[in-house]
Amino acid sequence: MNGGELENHQEKVDYVFKVVVIGDSAVGKTQLLSRFARNEFCLDSKSTIGVEFQTRTVTIKSKVVKAQIWDTAGQERYRAVTSAYYRGALGAMLVYDTTKRQSFDHVARWVEELRGHADNSIVIMLIGNKADLVDLRAVPTEDAVEFAENQGLFFFETSALNGDNVEPAFFKLLEEIHNVVSRKTLDYSNGNANENNGGLLKGLKIDLKSGADFEVSEIKKLSTCSC
Repeated sequence: MNGGELENHQEKVDYVFKVVVIGDSAVGKTQLLSRFARNEFCLDSKSTIGVEFQTRTVTIKSKVVKAQIWDTAGQERYRAVTSAYYRGALGAMLVYDTTKRQSFDHVARWVEELRGHADNSIVIMLIGNKADLVDLRAVPTEDAVEFAENQGLFFFETSALNGDNVEPAFFKLLEEIHNVVSRKTLDYSNGNANENNGGLLKGLKIDLKSGADFEVSEIKKLSTCSC
């Protein structure tokens, strides 16, 4: 795996990658984020209300990357936040619950929404969470693999509870974002920039605090996770 935890957090950050986590309510989005960002699992976690984000700084192919990972509620009543939520996102983690068929059946709708609001170069990772609940499985792995292949998505099954595949999934997503960014940077350097490339490049290196505060103020950040 090309990537690792950054040991010297004072080192200059090369990139800030905004990643959004989407999917139906109660599929484990917040738990996945907490497992990756803090290696924690909160047994009495409540539903996320509104939007929150966490960060983790890692190295990806010798570059220092700060992953800014946004988590929002999957309930229909919060769909109005989508415009600001997706703005500037370079990657998306689309999560369903392997024990709830309905959450997988809704994945196609989430992909459609992503492609309607986000940049067309966004990297999408499909995640089947709660894979540790083998006896309760309702979504065969083969169904998800077929969907991911048809839609051009990356795919992992994970367990936020025990941590299985959480780090590999996030690192794979960040590596693929890095690949997209590197290609666009090369095109820009070679004088082949267009409006999309220019817009992406302007968002690569941002001041985390001011950029985060701006978007949070738009969405009116609220969180009730008890972690």
